Formats: sequence, structure tokens, C-alpha cells
Amino acid sequence: MSGPGAPAGPPRWQPGSGSSGKGAGEAGTDRRGAGGSSAAGSRGAAECHVAASPAPQPPRFLPLAEVPVPEEPRPAAAAPVGFLQELPSYQSALRRRAAAGGTQGRRVAAQGSAGLRAAEARGPEQDGGELAARPARERPLSIAEKRILRDCQQTDTKYLSAWKQWKRTSSKSLKKGLNEVKEFSSYLELWRHDIHSIEGKFGTGIQSYFSFLRFLVLLNFIIFILMFSFVTFPTIVSKYGIFNSSLATIPPKNIDPHCTVYKPGGNKGLVYFYIYLKDLLSGTGFLEVTSLFYGYYTIDEARFSILRYNLPLAYLLATFAYLALSLIWIIKRSVEGFKQNLVHDEDQFQSYCNKVFAGWDFCITDPNAARLKHRSLQYELQTDLEEERLKRKIADRTMKEKLRIYSLRIFINIIVIAVLSGCFYSIYRATVFSLENSIDISNMNSQANLLVQYLPSVVITLANFIAPQIFSFLIRFEDYSPAFEIRLTLMRCVFVRLANIGVLLFSLWSQISYCATDECKACGYNYELYPCWESEVGQEMYKLMIFDFIIILAVTLFVDFPRKLLVTHCSCKPVQWCGLQEFRISDNVLEIVYGQTICWIGTFFSPLLPAIATIKYFIIFYIKKISLIHTCKPAARPIRASSSNFFFLVVLLIGLLLAFIPLGISIAHIPSSKACGPFRSFNTSWAVVPDTVLGFPTGLQRVLHAIASEAFAVPFFMVVCLIMFYFIALAGAHKRVVEQLREQLVMESRDKMFLIRKIAEAQRRP
Repeated sequence: MSGPGAPAGPPRWQPGSGSSGKGAGEAGTDRRGAGGSSAAGSRGAAECHVAASPAPQPPRFLPLAEVPVPEEPRPAAAAPVGFLQELPSYQSALRRRAAAGGTQGRRVAAQGSAGLRAAEARGPEQDGGELAARPARERPLSIAEKRILRDCQQTDTKYLSAWKQWKRTSSKSLKKGLNEVKEFSSYLELWRHDIHSIEGKFGTGIQSYFSFLRFLVLLNFIIFILMFSFVTFPTIVSKYGIFNSSLATIPPKNIDPHCTVYKPGGNKGLVYFYIYLKDLLSGTGFLEVTSLFYGYYTIDEARFSILRYNLPLAYLLATFAYLALSLIWIIKRSVEGFKQNLVHDEDQFQSYCNKVFAGWDFCITDPNAARLKHRSLQYELQTDLEEERLKRKIADRTMKEKLRIYSLRIFINIIVIAVLSGCFYSIYRATVFSLENSIDISNMNSQANLLVQYLPSVVITLANFIAPQIFSFLIRFEDYSPAFEIRLTLMRCVFVRLANIGVLLFSLWSQISYCATDECKACGYNYELYPCWESEVGQEMYKLMIFDFIIILAVTLFVDFPRKLLVTHCSCKPVQWCGLQEFRISDNVLEIVYGQTICWIGTFFSPLLPAIATIKYFIIFYIKKISLIHTCKPAARPIRASSSNFFFLVVLLIGLLLAFIPLGISIAHIPSSKACGPFRSFNTSWAVVPDTVLGFPTGLQRVLHAIASEAFAVPFFMVVCLIMFYFIALAGAHKRVVEQLREQLVMESRDKMFLIRKIAEAQRRP
């Protein structure tokens, strides 16, 4: 097939042919015997499979299908069968074969090398030229082999059709363009230089916190764009008649007139500056009648020429959209961290190897950060050793010791529940007191009224500060491993922070839904005290966010900076014993997750709250950066950098899932205000969906009702379960394959040690 009559075809490059085997054009002649001057040329011709041809004719090339697969080099002398059967891997394979019946093992052993060579030979044809189209720089080859491959690919292009040439050229151009766009967009990334600088000085653990903060800034900015584009902008345009627009206000039907009375407490006449400041901090006064809160959006539809814009439906769909966007984005980012966390935590031996051989962070350039990284690695190794010691201790426990430790843990958990109950009751009483006394402001001055309005926020902040300190003290007596201590304490702190928001909302709803008269029951809520209860909830979320930002700023300015000055310029032993404030990543993450949960809940009641959250996190980034560099020191027991990103996103996902509960209750269960908002004509906010469906054509209504019926839901649920079980089984199969590969690596190392030992014994023999 290699003579002059062979069909001409493009040259093909076969991986690995440059390292072993013989070229097709050399007719079985060893390339090493060709001399030093022609070695490179013979090798290039062999690797491209260039066929020999007479001098006057142009060179002809063998098609890839007709290229003979080079034979594997034979060893000089075959090893004795008995010696090979002494290898640890062979003995382990025999044991597995005996346990499994031996059929599959023999089949794999018989088809191993032959199947691999056959797959290599037919791979390029079955992949449709993917092997040849793959760039040379993406292959694990040497520079010389990449050059040979590139020349072969360029020669191969000449023999392709015009369509395939255009397809390959356009694919390369598209990839090049995407890479250039990606490289250019990296320069536009927010805080790119600052985060790289923090990574270089303090390592990837602290850098992951600032990257997480940047993610929240972008997320809130996109949520703000979404709410402003579909809710705020159409309302403002229609109210002021911009772009030839108009609005339509439909009065509520079958509703008592006393339920529709709403008089916002706006400031009139001469107003002092401190009243504006009070309104700015509490969301009342002039802010209550702005587009910041729910009560501003009182139109039912906006008309732009011939287009009708259903604002109630848009308001509800925008709420679902930002919740779905947050959920999808968080899950997408957490998948990568989950894979890394799963690999790193799978095997303890692998964890030791990663710390010893790959634990150093080469991004660190600061000497202090390098010493910190040394201590961090030392702490992680000590933690692992302590966990192993505790595992042995747990295995050696007697029944008496088990009863003692379990009784102690039950008692401590009772104390934890009591602390949580005290926090929840305090928040409930503070909220009720604030709502009852902030209505009547005639008997108190402005400062006292502001304090009363901020009383729930103050109590929640105190609970968020005191409860974690108690949990950190009690966890020491429960005799858990160090890693589990950190996880359990963090989960308790997360529960405290997020549950406090739930208790606050429950307190608000208990006061809003309390009705003692028939007129109140006709409205469905306490219309006398809360004629627009959605704006009242939005004001509470607004105050929580503002107060949280004030606390973060005040702690940095009035606690961290003075502490830094005292430690630097005062040599007193108590001051030096206290030292600098540690930059605890977990506590800082809980702070911003707490604020983000407030933002998710409050956006329905205050559509512009994401804009405030964006500005808040933007300022917090620089506050935390200055605090880290100038006033704080990194924690001596940091969260492991390999799992920090995954942990942050898991905590954020918990906050998002908890935000679904109050929003779902507000939308589907609690009657909407009849005096304000886009849903005043509906019993609940969700009622706008079936009302909109009734306006669809009859056929579409039937389709939607069929989708919402049990006849569709049950089969759909079964199909989803089957798909889930399939992926679970697939994951289990992949896990077993990974375990087999790990066992194979262990067997390879044992085989090497066995062979080294045999060679040493052979050399010692006379």
C-alpha cells in the first residue's frame, strides 16, 4: 500500500509514534541505525507517515486508516512467570477475581492492551477528525513533537474540502476571538488588582472572602437592574407621562371603603434637619412615599401607545426572577467548590499528601503572610493528628464514658436551646413594643422615637453578638474533633442570625394579622395600625440593613483602630496579651450572608433595596480591606482554603432557602393591603396569576390547567425521580472507578517497592 499506486491522502500524525515503534516508510528498518544526520528527517517522515515515492512524482501519503499500528517493543528477555506472579498487584487481582467469580477480571486482562491499541487506531476516524483539529498547545507533548504535529495539521488542511476548511478556520477564529474577549474582560473585572494583592499578602483563604464579597456586589447590582427595569421604571414613566405613556388605576371591588384609607406620614411645613436624618435612618417621613417602598406602586397597568403593561404581574414575576437568578447562580458557583471539596475530603492519606507536597501557597510574597501560612499548615496537620487521636479515643471508650459524654452533650444542647429561646423571645417582645409605641409619637421626642423604632434591630444585633460567644464557650465541653467543633459552631451561628430575621417577621405578622373587630376581619389585617403593611415590613428590612452597616463601620472605626493604636504604642501586659483583632473569615462571611438574606426578603417590600445593598457591600469591601491591612491580623485557625468557597456558598444558599419561606407566606397566604401597592385589587399577591390566566385564549387555559393538575404533576415527579436515581447510580459508578484507580496506584507503588527489593537482593548475591 505504500508504493506509487497507493491513493494519495493527507498526512496523519499518530500520538506516541515518535517515542516507540517503527515508521511506515522505513519498511521495518530501525531509525536509530540511520545515522545522526538523517535521524530528524526519518523521524519526521515516520511520524507523519509519509510514503516513499519516485523522485519525479510528488510525495504521496498514506491515509490514516491504512497506517499500520506500530508494534510494541519486545523486551530482551521474558521474565519468569513465577516471578511476575509474586507481584503484590497480581496477588491482589487474584483475590478480587476469586471474590467476584473471575469472569470480568479475566476479560479485562485479556482485552486490556489490545483494546487500547485498537481504540488508538480507530479513534481519529470515529471522532470525526477531532484529533487532527485539536490545537497542538493543548496536547501533553514536547516542543519538537508539537512542531511536527503542527506541520502535519497544516499539510492535512490542503487535502480537505472547501467546506471543512472553512469550518476549521472559522472554529479557530471563533476560539481565538473568545479567548481575546475573555482576556480583555479579565482586565475589566471589579477589584482585580486589589484581590490579587490581598491574595499575594495573605493567601487564598482570605482572598476567597473578598472574591465572595465581589460576587454579592455583582448579584445585588443585577437584581437592582431587574427590579428597576420591570417595576420602578415603568411606574415612574407612566406617572409622569414620559414617552407618550399613561396609567390606569382600577378601584378595588367588593372591598369596604374603610380598608382603602391610607395617609402616609409625610413631612409638611417647616422641617428640621434632624427630622430628615431620622426619616433617612428609619425609612419613614419623606422616604415612605418614594419609590423605595411598596406603597408607591399603586397603578394597575401602564399604557405605552398600543401596549399594555400589567404592573402587578410584572412585580410578581420580577420577584420570582431575582429569586431564581440567585438560586441558579449560587448553585452554579458551588458545583466547582463541591467537586474540589469532595476530592480533598475523600481520603485522609490524600489529605496528608496534599498538605505535605502541595500545601504551600506560591502566591504569597509577604514574609508575615509566609509565617502565617507555615502556622496554618502546622495547625492543619495538628488538627488531623488530633482527629486521629480522638478517633482512637472514641473507639476505646467504655460504656460508662459514653454515657457520661452523651449526657453532657444533651445537657449542653438544652442550654443552647434555652439561649436560642431567650434570643427569640427578646426579639419578639422588642418588636411588639416597638410597633405599639412607635405609632404614638406625641408623648416622646424624636430621639426616643428613633430608639424605639430601632429597638428590634438593636436586640437582633446583641443576640447575634452574644449567642456565638456562648456557643464557642460551650463547644469545648462536648469533646468533638476540632474540625467538627468549627462546623457545629458555625452552623449554630448561622441558625441564630437567620432565625432572628424569621422571628422578627413572625412578630410583625402576628401584629399585622391581629383583628379584634368585624371591620378589621373584613379587611383581613389590622387596617387601623397598618393600612399598608407591606411598606411597614419594608421599613423594618431597611432599618436592619442600615443598622447592620452602621455596626460594621462603627466596630472598625471605634474598636479595631483604637485597639491597633494601643497594641502598637502601649507596652502594658494586659494590652499586649489581648493583641490585635483577628480577621476571622467565618464571622465576616456570616455578617454579609445575614445582610444578603435581609436583602432577598426585603426586595419584595422595597424594590430598590438591592441598590442600597450594592452600595453597602461596595463600601464594606474597602472597610474590610483597610481593616485587614492596618488593624487586624489573620486568624491563627483559618478555614481551609480548599473548602472556604464551598462553605461560603452553602451558607449563602441556606440563607436564600430560608428567605423563600417568609416570601412565600407573604405572597400566597397573608391578604394584601387594600389601600396601597399593585395588588390592592386582589385578595393575595398570588391571585394576580389566575386572574391573568383567565384572560388567555381557551386552548391556552386548558394547557396551563393541565400542567397544573395532578395528572401532569405525578408523572413529571416520577420522571424527575428516575432521572435523579440515574444520576445517583452514575455517581456511585464513578466513585467505584475512582476507588479502583486509587487501589491501582497503591498496587503500582507496591510493585515498585517489590521490584526494588528484588533487585537489591539480586545485587547482594555473589
